[in-house]
Amino acid sequence: MHTSSRGGLTSLSLSMLLASLGTSIANVGLPRLAQTFDASFHAVQWVVLAYLMAITAVIVSAGRLGDRLGRKRLLLAGLLLFALACGLCGVAPDLHGLIAARVAQGLGAAIMMAMTLGLVGDTVPAERTGRAMGLLGTMSAVGTAMGPSVGGMLLSVWGWQALFLVGAPLGLLAAALAWRYLPADQQRARPAASAGSSLKAGALCAGLAMSALVAAVIMATFVVGPFYLSLGLGLPPESMGLAMAVGPCVAALTGVPAGQLTDRLGSQRMTLAGLGTLLGGALLLSLASGLVAYLGSLVILTAGYSLFQAANNTAVMSGVESARRGTVSGLLNLSRNLGLIFGASALGAVFARATPDVVHGTVQSVTEGLHATFFVAAGLMLLACAIARWRGVDRTHLLTR
Repeated sequence: MHTSSRGGLTSLSLSMLLASLGTSIANVGLPRLAQTFDASFHAVQWVVLAYLMAITAVIVSAGRLGDRLGRKRLLLAGLLLFALACGLCGVAPDLHGLIAARVAQGLGAAIMMAMTLGLVGDTVPAERTGRAMGLLGTMSAVGTAMGPSVGGMLLSVWGWQALFLVGAPLGLLAAALAWRYLPADQQRARPAASAGSSLKAGALCAGLAMSALVAAVIMATFVVGPFYLSLGLGLPPESMGLAMAVGPCVAALTGVPAGQLTDRLGSQRMTLAGLGTLLGGALLLSLASGLVAYLGSLVILTAGYSLFQAANNTAVMSGVESARRGTVSGLLNLSRNLGLIFGASALGAVFARATPDVVHGTVQSVTEGLHATFFVAAGLMLLACAIARWRGVDRTHLLTR
């Protein structure tokens, strides 16, 4: 790969890492923030919620703005805003100031997330798109996984301010790399609509729907998993934390190989393979009993997620005109966020219905709740497989027109 491509991909990877790290690094500091500002849990949880809500609210608009003003230009603005907001978080005089700074940080992160996927097509050769998508997926998983551990270390050594200040120099570094290595923005004429573009849009929409369904299933592991590990298996907190880290670690290890397979075998085939693996993992979780069975099923489920993400993101972004990549990248990230929300609420409700008293739940009731949740999750994966098959038929029809 050319030096400029490597440097540009490094800047995109660091941008994705920082945006994901911002999601999880603050969680470990909530008890300290509650003590520092003499605030309730419901008050300090807005330090996390404000960041997530800002991303969800503006990520599609950020993508559209990037298409209009230039994706490199907007990414630089997003990185600088993110770095500035990190500094403001670290010097916030009260909880309200911290929450306001987190909103600004979330706005910068939304731009970063939308522009990273949108800029892949401008940065790496087409035949290496899958690998780049896999790498970005790995960075997202690494950022989410390392947040609690890195945050705990920073919190113990330098205090809660370090949770946010660490993002400022890293954001500036990513901005410097982006300015140096990403290709300059070019004026792009918006293509006229056609029957072919309508069919492509339908196959784009399919990718967004599948992304939301898969994200919902993955979110169920974070919502239901802790209850099963603690109440169903009786694991102490430190062991439960290690078990919860298995999924993100598998995603980090399998992201790049998944991208390489996508480049070699094609996005449609690998999308189906990823969904099939996800289906198998969900079915195994709907039958799992014991720690070994649970973790083995989780490894399969997460490996399928990595494969699906690399393949589906490649399929979605490669089928989009250059002038609309920012918008579609924003929609792709939005679909994932909505899927996470749906998984937390709907699949969480399935677990709650199957386990009415989770506080005093028995091993049997919690296990039954796990099984019921992932039986429904398997149904969602069957639906996603049907959508993937339809997308493949639709694209074949497009090529023969």
